[in-house]
Formats: sequence, structure tokens, C-alpha cells
Amino acid sequence: MNSETAYVIGALMMLANGGVLGLVHRDLLPSLRPSAVSWRIGTLLIAGGCLIILGQKQLPAHIILPLANGMIMLGFTGYWRAIRQFYDLPDRFWMLLPFAAGTLSTFWFTAIVPAIGARVLAVTLCWLALFSFCSATLLSPRLQDNALSRRVLAWIFVGAAGFALLRLMLFVLPGMPPIDNVVDSSNWINIATPMVAGIMPVVGTTAFLLMCSERLRRQWEHAASTDYLTGLANRRTLAEAGERRFREMRRGDQRLAVAVIDIDHFKSINDRHGHDTGDQALRHVAGTLERHCRNDELPGRQGGEEFVVVLSVSGPEEASQAGERLRQAVESQPFRVGDITMPVTVSIGIACQTPSDASFDQLLGRADSALYTAKDSGRNRVESAN
Repeated sequence: MNSETAYVIGALMMLANGGVLGLVHRDLLPSLRPSAVSWRIGTLLIAGGCLIILGQKQLPAHIILPLANGMIMLGFTGYWRAIRQFYDLPDRFWMLLPFAAGTLSTFWFTAIVPAIGARVLAVTLCWLALFSFCSATLLSPRLQDNALSRRVLAWIFVGAAGFALLRLMLFVLPGMPPIDNVVDSSNWINIATPMVAGIMPVVGTTAFLLMCSERLRRQWEHAASTDYLTGLANRRTLAEAGERRFREMRRGDQRLAVAVIDIDHFKSINDRHGHDTGDQALRHVAGTLERHCRNDELPGRQGGEEFVVVLSVSGPEEASQAGERLRQAVESQPFRVGDITMPVTVSIGIACQTPSDASFDQLLGRADSALYTAKDSGRNRVESAN
């Protein structure tokens, strides 16, 4: 195989890859489609650059090479942009600096001061910058998704950087056989380069699509485990987490406690201001509870205007204190919507795990009974189960 054939095969692989990504575009989440478009455009630009390189025997090198290298570097920039879009990072003008520097350097060392070694050095440095930015973004400690596909894609860019360094050494290090141009088939690196350039987008796109699939799976899991209105844990998640903690704490020093929380006079909010305002009031209380829960406390919505918080405590006194902390937090945060400001209070029933509790449901039932005592005793108070 000669280098021209390798460039054609590599370009065709990338074009097919971009076509496949276009076919699955509609199946992606709407939030991921801009990222997928940038990735597909990047792939097509790299493919176009590889094909244009083949024209340097027919057209002047000072036209072909800056155009081809510019397209390839703009394609790599598209990959970086796609990754940033995937993680909701904004575009920045300086993202185009490696592309601009590489294109201008290619023109300078082709048309003004011809020097293939300097040209390859300048282009490779720009490639390394783009590969480094891509891998650094993917490996950022700020990303908390722990997706294996993200790390795989990062290492693909690290591997591409390693190949670029190897290619650079073969071109510019002393003692290496001279290479007159990048389509000289007498040197294996000129055949390997387009093949690597073709394989990297294929493997990279596979990893990128796996990232999209992983994001979709996490969103499905999130939707299945959270309340659609408030974003808190839903009834099923509360039951599963509560039962698990109930079993764990029967064997430990800590005790499980449950707070059942009901918004006082919530029906009057719906009747006077409408259900939309009532929904906003639910979100307001949910947000207040979530902000004032500690790391080991799980807030959730049981249904209607009723919330549940699962707590780990040392005993009934600490459980009552936790309930009072949550009650005061809601009372101190008036609900505001438009020109309306109204106080919102909650009644809370607390139950702390005892040896007589056979299950989490039984503990929850005792807390629910305590809630009715709080409501019957005047509301806006905390009552503990006997």
C-alpha cells in the first residue's frame, strides 16, 4: 500500500464514520445534539484535509498544505468543542488559536521560508496542544460522572499525541532519514499517518457515542428515582434507601430516624392562588429542605404536600433536634412568587428506630402517626413518636 491509498482509505473511513453519526443524530438527547454536530463536523473536516493533501502534486504546495493542515486542525478543534459542549462548557475565542497558529506556520514554512522540518514541528506542536486540551477536559476532576467511556476517549487523545511525537522525531531529529514530503511512500510513517488519522475518529466516535449512551442511561435512572416536580428522591427511592439503612443500622451504633413533613394549610394556597403557584410552593419547600439537610440525610417527596427525610442519629433527642432544624428552616424562608409573599410552615412527625421496629415501613408509620399529632396540636411544630 502506498501513502496515497492510505490517505484515501483513511478519509473514506472518516466520511463513513461521520455519516453513521449523522444517522443516529435524532436518537440522541436534544441536549447532546449540538455536541454531536460539532464532533461530526470535526470528523468531516479531518477527512477533507486528508483528501486535499493528495492534491499537492497537482497544485502548488503553498496553497494545498495550509488548506489541508488548516482543515485537519480545525477538525481537531471541533472535537475539543464537542467535548466542551457535552459538559456544558462555553465556547472561547482562544480555542481557535492552535488552528490559526498551525495554518499560518504551514503557509510561512511552505511559501515564505520553505522548511519541511520546521513546518512539521509547528503543526505537531499545534496538534499536541489540541490533543492535550481534549484529554485535559475529559480528565478534569470537576467531572463527576465516572463514565469509563470518558476516560477511554481521553486516552485515545493521549495515544494520538504519542503518535504525533513519534512522527515529529522521524522528521526532525538528527540522524533520521530525510523525508521530502508527507506523501512519500518510501517512509512507513507517511503510510501510518493517514491510517491512524482514519482509525482515531472511528474509535473516538465509538467512545463518544458510548458517552452519550451513558448520559442517557444516567438520566433514565435519575428520572426513575426522583420526583418529577421537586427533583427530590421519590417514594420508591425513599423506600429502597430507607429499608437498606434500616438493616445496616440495626447492626451499628447509629440509629435510623424518619421525619414525615407536611406543609400546613397547603390546600388554601391552591384554592387562593392556583395549582401553578402551589407547585412552586412545593418546589420552594423541597429546595429549603434539601439545602438544610446534612450529607447523610436523604430528603424526598412522599406525595402531595408530604415530604420525608431519612436521618442517621444517635437517639431520639438528636432526631427531635433535626426535625426542629428543618421546621425552623422552612419557617424562616417565606415563599415569594411574583408580587405574592406568604409565610409557609410545616408540621413534622419524627420516629427513631427501636428494637421493636421490624421494618422501615413500620418506622415510617410511627412517624406518620406523630405527624397527625403535630397537626392536631396546632401545626408548625415537631412531635416525636412514643
